[in-house]
Order: sequence, then structure tokens, then C-alpha cells
Amino acid sequence: MGAGGPIRHDPCSNPQERPSFTMHTILERQQLSPNVTRLVLEAPRIAEIRQPGQFVIVHAARGAERIPLTIADADAKAGTISLVIQAVGKSTNDLVELGPGDAIADIAGPLGRPTELPDHGHAVCVGGGVGTAVILPIAQELHRRGVAVTSIIGGRSREWVILEPELAACGTVITCTDDGSYGRPGFVTQALADVLAPGDVDEVFAVGPVPMMRAVAEMTRPLGVQTTVSLNPVMVDGTGMCGGCRVTIDGATRYACVDGPEFDGHLVDFRELADRLSTYRPFEQAALERRACEIGLRTKPKADADSSTPAAGANA
Repeated sequence: MGAGGPIRHDPCSNPQERPSFTMHTILERQQLSPNVTRLVLEAPRIAEIRQPGQFVIVHAARGAERIPLTIADADAKAGTISLVIQAVGKSTNDLVELGPGDAIADIAGPLGRPTELPDHGHAVCVGGGVGTAVILPIAQELHRRGVAVTSIIGGRSREWVILEPELAACGTVITCTDDGSYGRPGFVTQALADVLAPGDVDEVFAVGPVPMMRAVAEMTRPLGVQTTVSLNPVMVDGTGMCGGCRVTIDGATRYACVDGPEFDGHLVDFRELADRLSTYRPFEQAALERRACEIGLRTKPKADADSSTPAAGANA
């Protein structure tokens, strides 16, 4: 591939020809849903110190986009971290095409402020779609602290539900699907209303699409239940220098990369966040279409690409 493509790491290559920096080799690849992939890769320093709520900036290769991704899990002894990636644009599609033996050029992190977690009581973790990967480390740490955990996760149908077994190890799991093909039919917010009804929930953590997080915050506001959301604005450097990830919290400008990414859901200006997230969608779509054209050109049969003569057996 060209300069912007993934790095193929050959452990048997001549050591003198290898890059002088340490790359992060991918050890495992697992397809969690039709467009969500889990990559387990070597990152011992990050694995040793990461905390729930923190993220990394992934730079797959020279010329590639810098992508912020939550650290979904880590194994300090093995020196690995797990990244759960939703393939929605060119860069994330390039990333999920990598597999065991491939390597990522550099990973910066852990970045962001760790989640502020209680040590007792009943916490509810609400995950919509790939947001389920963000609540997993939160639920794991809550469980480790002895907090009662109820996780509510959802997807459009059964095949879009992810990480249910991992969350079940932390407490009760309520699964919802839009079409009712698995678990409870309906949205996660409907299940949350039932969980909140007895009045024994002390805190809610919600991660997912902006409309879902906004709905959760409005549901818990009149009940006075502390609600933490994880925001995903456009992010470039991850250190607060570019200002691309600015959000408005209680009327003041904050930066998701250094002040967050988690904030009090009752103070977030969700309308502004949604507007900013939609700003670059036309550019993202154009890049995805160019990628599709490039892949088509690379995979086109030689007989079709180099000759006007139909291949044998073709319907001319």
C-alpha cells in the first residue's frame, strides 16, 4: 500500500531494515458486530497505567489520520490493550482491515481524565451501540469496588449487540434491540426508566449517540441522579492545543481531550455538540467514496483493467 496504508510488520525481516521506533503489533482481531471490530495489540506502558474513561490517539501509518479511541480493556501483565472500533469512515475502515501480525505506527496515551467512580451504592451503565465499549471498563472497575452494577445495552438487532458476556461478569445486564429480535424490545432509555423507578439508583453513566445521552440526562435530571456522559467531538491532537474538541459545559468552554472526555450530562450543551459533529460529515463521506474507488481499482481483474476484450465466459 501507499504511504497512508497500514504497516505490515514482518518479524523475520532484516533487523537493520526495521524502523528505529517501536510499533504496536496487533495480536488478535475479533468481529463484534457487522461494523464493530476489537483489536488487541501490544502497548505495555499504556496497559500498565490506563484507567477507566481514558483514551488513546491512534496513528496507523505515515499520512494516516489521528483517531481517538477509548481503551476498552487492558492486561497489564500481558502488556496489551483492547480497542473497539466502529468502521464509519475511511480511516476507521482502514484500521479495521488490519489483523494479527500487522502493526500500528504509534499510539499516544493514556489521555483524558479518568472516570470519577463511587465506592458504594447502585450504578447504572447505559451503552448505545459502540458506546458499550466505553462503559465496559467503567462497569469492571465499579464491580471491583463492590458497587452494584446494572448495565443497559442496545442495538438495532441481535447482531449489533456487543460485549454482553463481559458486562454480565460485572452485574446485571439488560439487553435491548430496536426490532425486538433479542432481549427487551425498544430503546435503552425505556429500560432505564424502569430501572430508575424504584429510586435506588445513585449514579448513571451513559455513552452512545448524542440523542441517547441527551435523553438519559433529561430523564435523570428531575430525579436528581448524578449522570456522567462521555463526549466524542472532533479531536486532532488530544492535548488541548488545537481546540477542535471544544464543548460547552454549564455555559463555559471546555476541551474534551484534557477536561474530559466525561462530563456532567446535566450541564452539557448537546445541541452544540450535535451541530459540531455534523460539520465534517460531507468531507468524511467524500473520503469514504474515494477510498471505495481506490479499492475498486486495486481489486479490478487485470483482464478488465488492461484490455477491452471480454474475459472468457463473460456476457459481452
